[in-house]
Amino acid sequence: MRRSILTAAALTATLALAACSSGAEEPAGEESAAPNGEGSTLTVWVDETRQAAVEDAAAGFEEATGAKVEVVLKNFEDIRPDFLAQVPTGKGPDITVGAHDWLGELTTNGVVAPIELGDTADAFEPVSVAAFTQDGQVYGLPYAVENIALIRNTELASEAPATWDDAIAAGKEAGTKYPLLIQTSTEGDPYTFYPLQTSFGAPVFEQNEDGSYKPELALGGEGGTAFAEWLAEQGEAGNLSTDVTYDIAVAAFAKGESPFIVGGPWMLEQFADLDLAIDPVPSAGGEPAQPFVGVAGFYVSAQSENALLANDFLVNYMATPEAQLALYEAGDRPPALIEAADTASEDPITAGFREVGADAVPMPSLPEMGAVWAYWGVTEAGIVSGKSDPAKAWDKMVADIQGEIG
Repeated sequence: MRRSILTAAALTATLALAACSSGAEEPAGEESAAPNGEGSTLTVWVDETRQAAVEDAAAGFEEATGAKVEVVLKNFEDIRPDFLAQVPTGKGPDITVGAHDWLGELTTNGVVAPIELGDTADAFEPVSVAAFTQDGQVYGLPYAVENIALIRNTELASEAPATWDDAIAAGKEAGTKYPLLIQTSTEGDPYTFYPLQTSFGAPVFEQNEDGSYKPELALGGEGGTAFAEWLAEQGEAGNLSTDVTYDIAVAAFAKGESPFIVGGPWMLEQFADLDLAIDPVPSAGGEPAQPFVGVAGFYVSAQSENALLANDFLVNYMATPEAQLALYEAGDRPPALIEAADTASEDPITAGFREVGADAVPMPSLPEMGAVWAYWGVTEAGIVSGKSDPAKAWDKMVADIQGEIG
């Protein structure tokens, strides 16, 4: 179903673009003439998933501007370290694909330049632009939004639970092996547990009025202690367990051993035989349960000699419904461009993740975030397993992270 919807949408977009141009694809952003790119080459780093969509957009850009686009295939895990190493030497690409939470490290090292979205900014999901914004400037062209939610087997649970306790009760009523599945391990999983933590009013960092983060920990206090004590209670009750790793959780849900799993769209391929619904993560602490949002996009190198062309390519060719739907087909993440997201949301699963993501919060891109993960995860795991006193362990974790941050 999804493929036929998107193929039709892409065809409609192509015909519309052809109708308003005389052979060459009309840029979708600004109405001004395409810049003259004769003799110029844009180098774009992509991974395998994004390659075809970028190459398709590049073909229209080359025809309209006369510029050449060299699309370089790289392993995704190599992109960030190679970009950080090469850009200061004057090497590297003009544009690279990347995640929004790289932003703090990239700006600290001075390797990315702001981009000018102009009126196009309003065409994107607000959370996606916010994720790439720092000090009032936008540093990335968003193309996909990713977050976790509550994935529900509708044959085992006909309604979305309003609270964590409701979910546990529904899971027990279903008579399955697990009332609810949420992955963890001896190293913990604070990313997946985060919406439950925020429901106790304990975000990881303080936020400014515009939603951006400042490097002041907010993990502690009454909210953090309450969450830690809740983890201990749930571990003792058997609702949470460090024995339920990612692989175990996914396999169990696929076999119908629980009506609920907290997870993301990357799991869906293994649940192809199930009738699913996507719901908000139920609150455990009384406040909204807000998961992290991860936004994927494109950065422009601070050393690019073709910054105007790079900006034009991103804003007018990668910010079209056709390009963003092609990226969606490749990666199964809701598009960042609202028009494309509306089309993709004809798939109810995509629509469900998108709705949850609209109320989520961007993962902090602060460099200080690197000091948080290791202490955070093992502390949660120790509390769930009963090996650590919740309040003492949580307070020590906050102190250790603060010591790392300085």
